[in-house]
Amino acid sequence: MSTANPLPLWQPDPQRIAQARITKFQAWAAEHHGAPAEGGYAALHRWSVDELDTFWKAVTEWFDVRFTTPYARVLGDRSMPGAQWFPGATLNYAEHALRAAATRAEEPALLYVDETHEPRPVTWSELRRQVGSLAAELRALGVRPGDRVSGYLPNIPQAVVALLATAAVGAVWTSCAPDFGARSVLDRFQQVEPVVLFTVDGYRYGGKEHDRRDVVSELRRELPTLRAVVHIPLLGTAAPEGALEWSDLTSADQEPVFEQVPFDHPLWVLYSSGTTGLPKAIVQSQGGILVEHLKQLGLHCDLGPEDRFFWYTSTGWMMWNFLVSGLLTGSTIVLYDGSPGHPDTGAQWRVAERTRATLFGTSAAYVMACRKAQVHPSRDYDLSTVQCVATTGSPLPPDGFRWLHDEVRDDLWIASVSGGTDVCSCFAGAVPTLPVHIGELQAPCLGTDLQSWDPSGAPVVDEVGELVVTDPMPSMPIHFWNDPDGSRYHDSYFAMYPGVWRHGDWITLTSRGSVIIHGRSDSTLNRQGVRMGSADIYEAVERLPEIKESLVVGIEQPDGGYWMPLFVHLVPGAVLDDALLNRIKQSIREQLSPRHIPDEVIEVPGVPHTLTGKRIEVPVKRLLQGTPLEKAVNPGSIDDIELLRFYEDLARKRA
Repeated sequence: MSTANPLPLWQPDPQRIAQARITKFQAWAAEHHGAPAEGGYAALHRWSVDELDTFWKAVTEWFDVRFTTPYARVLGDRSMPGAQWFPGATLNYAEHALRAAATRAEEPALLYVDETHEPRPVTWSELRRQVGSLAAELRALGVRPGDRVSGYLPNIPQAVVALLATAAVGAVWTSCAPDFGARSVLDRFQQVEPVVLFTVDGYRYGGKEHDRRDVVSELRRELPTLRAVVHIPLLGTAAPEGALEWSDLTSADQEPVFEQVPFDHPLWVLYSSGTTGLPKAIVQSQGGILVEHLKQLGLHCDLGPEDRFFWYTSTGWMMWNFLVSGLLTGSTIVLYDGSPGHPDTGAQWRVAERTRATLFGTSAAYVMACRKAQVHPSRDYDLSTVQCVATTGSPLPPDGFRWLHDEVRDDLWIASVSGGTDVCSCFAGAVPTLPVHIGELQAPCLGTDLQSWDPSGAPVVDEVGELVVTDPMPSMPIHFWNDPDGSRYHDSYFAMYPGVWRHGDWITLTSRGSVIIHGRSDSTLNRQGVRMGSADIYEAVERLPEIKESLVVGIEQPDGGYWMPLFVHLVPGAVLDDALLNRIKQSIREQLSPRHIPDEVIEVPGVPHTLTGKRIEVPVKRLLQGTPLEKAVNPGSIDDIELLRFYEDLARKRA
């Protein structure tokens, strides 16, 4: 385990530590709220979880959160689920997101980039004007606080305007990316019954135009609650009959009116991947997201008005919502709508260069793809403005850390972060004042009592355990949609350890305070009582140049045995011969343990993913255990359902 290597890969210099916003916050909180002045981040974190109410009060004061009516106390009921934050307070998320317009009217709030890689700015004053115009039109359409407004949109400025206008009105935003098929969108939107749908006629991806007008007409047919459909002509087609034109709704010169809503008023609905049933419709609050994202972006990511914040994402992934919240810190946010690898694998680095990004966020999978494709970012692009490269989606393997350090810059802050759609934030990750160790997340986040628990519920250090959070976070869901008694919410996180959030990841908290993520605990590999995350296997196997991607599952057999196949998707031209088989086994034996050598290595035509790019292990495991395809997986949640037929056939042959 990487705790054996005490030398950090990167260490912030004293000047960087002194200038970090988290350092200034700590000094201020020490003076005003009794936080420890000494002891650095570890002491601040301890105080933030021991004095939870005081910490969150300090966050709202430091970031000047505007409460139109004051709160009675910070935390009413502390129990989970159901903790009540800032009862009595009213505010508006969109008002805070547009505050910078007052002082930086003509500077860019958004930089929009498509596959031409040519950035186009939208100024703060223009963003505020469009939000004001659209919010007034939504009210004219009868949209009221609590109504749902949906977007079938790519990562374009119009999506940001629509989200902020929805929040200004006090309505509830929800979105899907236009590469989702009709069934996937309906599985999500039908649950929440939207009254307005914003939609494009199509999108561009990988150098091609993708017409979505047929999908849009199906959505209109199947969403009977819609009062209005708004057409955004991304491909230049005319609005369909009965639809409103985006340009007509956003042309007025109108100051936005911000509905002041209770702290726990719903802001948006996010969806779980829904691989094994209808996606969970996760509702988060205006106030909870506001304070959590101010903390996460303003302190952990160290973002402020001089920053340019780029995260490669789509509107179907929580990272898009997180990216939009960059506006809360006054940062310019970069919206990239296009393929992550068009015209070549280096595309995202080119976007970072062209937009002068200071924080560039991407997926661990993209970093590893660049490494495999022998991309040389520092040689080929001017990345002098990039201070931090952050990754999420899956654990960044040690080789990914080394590659970023060697190929981008040796003085690079590498922030591997881990959280979830469920909280739309991070449990652990970026801290600008701490060293970076290979294969590790820097630390648990402030106000997050992150622990690793064994099956009996005892905390463990330097051992693999369940990721749990023992105190409430403001951005935890206020509820799931259509879960009137809260049973589905309770069963999702609180069934294993009553009153404690269990997330479903294996983690190690190291004795030096860092965090290692080992993958999902519900798809854990358990050989002779030794538990291992699938991420550890992928890291070892995917170093081999012949292997494009892999998938591993462990299956308990009816006779008490255990079958652990490893599925490999090879690069073009590679052959799964004895030599490659031996190297796969040797990699696992030497880097992990002889116990975790797979029982079989099977070549597959591809590895199936969720629509947000995560490998789907549990549905494959279910298929191999004999569950029929239609019961093992929700087909609308998968990027390529045909890939699952291979695993279904394999199960049939084995049976």
